[in-house]
Amino acid sequence: MKSRRALVLFAAATAAVPVGARSSALADNYPARAVRIVVPQAPGGLVDVLPRILAQKITEATKQPVVVENRVGGNGATAGAEVAKAPPDGYTLMMSFHALNAMLPHMTKLAFDPNKDLIPIVHVVTVPNILVVNPSVPVRSVQELVAYAKANPSRLSFASQGVGSTGHVAGELFRQLTGADIVHVPYRGAAQAAQDLIGGQVTMMFDVVALAMEPVRAGKVRALGVAAPHRVPVLPDVPTMAEAGVPLEMSAWFGLLAPAGTPPAVVAWLNRQANAVFSAPDIRDRFTSQGAQFPLGSPDAFAAHIAAEFGKWGAVIRAANILVD
Repeated sequence: MKSRRALVLFAAATAAVPVGARSSALADNYPARAVRIVVPQAPGGLVDVLPRILAQKITEATKQPVVVENRVGGNGATAGAEVAKAPPDGYTLMMSFHALNAMLPHMTKLAFDPNKDLIPIVHVVTVPNILVVNPSVPVRSVQELVAYAKANPSRLSFASQGVGSTGHVAGELFRQLTGADIVHVPYRGAAQAAQDLIGGQVTMMFDVVALAMEPVRAGKVRALGVAAPHRVPVLPDVPTMAEAGVPLEMSAWFGLLAPAGTPPAVVAWLNRQANAVFSAPDIRDRFTSQGAQFPLGSPDAFAAHIAAEFGKWGAVIRAANILVD
C-alpha cells in the first residue's frame, strides 16, 4: 500500500512539473544514445555530405554516435514517411529538401503531411539554380533567348533532372513569365541532362550552380542568368535573372527536420549545434566555393521559408499541371 501511494505521489509530482521544465531536463541529457539522421538521396551529394559533417561534430562533442542513413525513393517521400512516424524524441531526424516540403505535396498524394508531421530545426544550405544554354544557341542574354524562342516556336528544348524537379519547375515558371514556347525534356537525374546539354541534344537547362560552374568556366555551356536574389561570388559576371529582365528565383535548399512533437528544448539544442558547425569558416569556405550559401538561423525562420516556398511553387505547379505518380 505504501509503495503504491509513493508511486501515486511521484506521478502527481511529475505531472505538476511544467512541460518546459521537463523539456529542459530532457535536453540536458540529450543525446543519451545514438541519433539517426535520415537522408532522402543517395550517398555523395551535398544533401548527404552536410549531415555527415554535422554527425561527426556532434559525435565528437557528446561522445554519442550520430549515424546517417540513406533512404532513397519517392523524391523524399520514403524518407519523410519513416521519420514522420518515428518517436518524437530527437533520436530520429531528417535532412529534408525543397522537393519534399515545397513541391511534392502539390504533385501527388502523400501518406503524411511533410509540413505538419515534421517540424523545422534549421535551414542549412541553399544552392541557386542558373540558366545555361548550349553554345550553339545564337543568344548571349536572357532577353535574346526569349526573343529567339518566340521567333522559333518549339525549336528550343529545356532539359530537367526529372518530372517535378527544380529544373522542371523553374523551366515551367520561365515559360509562364515569358510566354516562350520551349519543349520540356525530362531525364532521370542531373548528370545525363547536363551531358546532353553539352552535347547539343537539348538547348537549355536550369541547373544548380555547384554542378554548372565548371562547364560554364570551360566554355561547354553559356550562362545567361542566376536564379537568385544576388549574383553568386563564384560566377560574378553572370547577372541575376531579375537583372536580365525575368524575375525568376529558384534554389535547391536543404534543412534539418524532426518528427512533430519533438521537445522544443531538443530542437533548440540541435539548432545551436547546427548553427555552430556550419558557421565554422573552414566548412563555409569549402562549400561557398561551390556556390552554396548557409542561411542557418532559427527554427521559426526556417518554417517561414518553407511556408513561402510552398505557396510560391504550388501556384506554378498548378498552372503547369505537373503531376507525378
